[in-house]
Amino acid sequence: MEPWAKKWLEEQRRQGTKCLEIKVYGKNHYVYYSTTHWDKSLKKPVKTSEYLGKLDPLKGFIKSGARNWAQPIEARSVKEYGNAMLLQESMKDLEPLLQEAFPDSWEEIYALATVRVPDCVPLKRVESAWDKLYNAEGIKPSLNPKNISKLLRDVGTDRVGQDLIFKNLLGQSQQLVYDLSTMFSRSMSISQAEKGYNKDKIQVPQINLALLCNADNGLPTMIRSLPGSVRDIKTLYTSISEIDIRNKILILDRGFFSEDVMQFLDGREISYIIPARRNSSYYKIRIHLNEHLYYRERLIRCGRRKQENKFLYMFEDQHLMAEENSTLFRKLDEEKITNQELKEKMRRSGRILLMSNLDLPEKEVFELYKKREQVEKLFDAYKSALSADRLYLQDNEAIFGHVFVSFLSLYAYGKLEMALKKAELNSKISPKDLLFEFGKVYHIDLGGQEVITEVPKKLLDIEAKLRLDIFPIVAQS
Repeated sequence: MEPWAKKWLEEQRRQGTKCLEIKVYGKNHYVYYSTTHWDKSLKKPVKTSEYLGKLDPLKGFIKSGARNWAQPIEARSVKEYGNAMLLQESMKDLEPLLQEAFPDSWEEIYALATVRVPDCVPLKRVESAWDKLYNAEGIKPSLNPKNISKLLRDVGTDRVGQDLIFKNLLGQSQQLVYDLSTMFSRSMSISQAEKGYNKDKIQVPQINLALLCNADNGLPTMIRSLPGSVRDIKTLYTSISEIDIRNKILILDRGFFSEDVMQFLDGREISYIIPARRNSSYYKIRIHLNEHLYYRERLIRCGRRKQENKFLYMFEDQHLMAEENSTLFRKLDEEKITNQELKEKMRRSGRILLMSNLDLPEKEVFELYKKREQVEKLFDAYKSALSADRLYLQDNEAIFGHVFVSFLSLYAYGKLEMALKKAELNSKISPKDLLFEFGKVYHIDLGGQEVITEVPKKLLDIEAKLRLDIFPIVAQS
């Protein structure tokens, strides 16, 4: 709130006017009469705001609707308001970090990352996509394709700026999930694109993408692109060597399991949880399953045992065991495995063995391991955003820049998903659904007056559940 607006509000209170509130949207100040009432359905007090008018530094208070209706006023611009304010909310944590890390180009980076959250917008349409949104920040980014292409190459080579963002986000994380994925490219000028192993078994040049996420809230904290020929374990060594995550918990996938990895993490004072490979000799160590837990209404028997400086956690999923045994017997009937192989595999069916240097209750370790699923979902969203840039990925510098900006979009997407999950709406609404619905509310500039179109009751209900306050005029259709 600007000092002049605060002074006006204090003067109104001295005169005895109560319950006034000023809400700031971009550079505009709006005046409301705000009270609370008890909502029987939500069983809690709910804030109610009545829009009174706009506050101007020169004209003072301008009452709502106070203009000459005898003079027709032509609408000068119509912008998407509801989704623009949602996007601003999802990007607000990143804005000050971008200003510090990239002081000369943060507006372009901010705008590009913002328009990429709801859709995979290619560079040639970024300027048009930004122009459709209500500019709450009042920034003026230069978004023509040539300028953005050059900008992204500069950003891609600025590892100092990128690391400032990553280190800040990592500082907010105590539990981290690391995973690896690939992106395919046939460009001859990208030296990082090399033939390597991938889950799809496609023998074309690829680039490895290493993603580190905050397991506490599901938000991404770091991204790196690495040569496609580098194996999973070596990418971990490279990524971890660049950051300081001492005394944090790192959750890994089975592909990273090895004695060397566990020794490496021990030496770095990093706690870890890694599932053992199904053919690991650690499965032969006897562990009594004296405990049990329930995960998504499924019974899991469990137990643990200390082995030298490590803890072995065994989990037996009864539902998974039945499924795997059924599959094994079908293979036996089809003569794909022998009776001896059947007996050997059945000893491990439905079982997950987790290795760790943490001494924790079995349930806590299992729940930490399951947080790994969040990264897989984030990777799907991330690669969709990055696919919009395939035509522009012509060299290593372009790769680094586009990977970084797509990471920012993924962070904002994750913020919306986190808000939906907290409001228990994530099973019904996705972040893209949310932005689409809120995009139905527009900001109209009438020259001397700014108007927000009617807000449907459905959106008001969602706004209340998300505990947001983005509509300056509370109006129901």
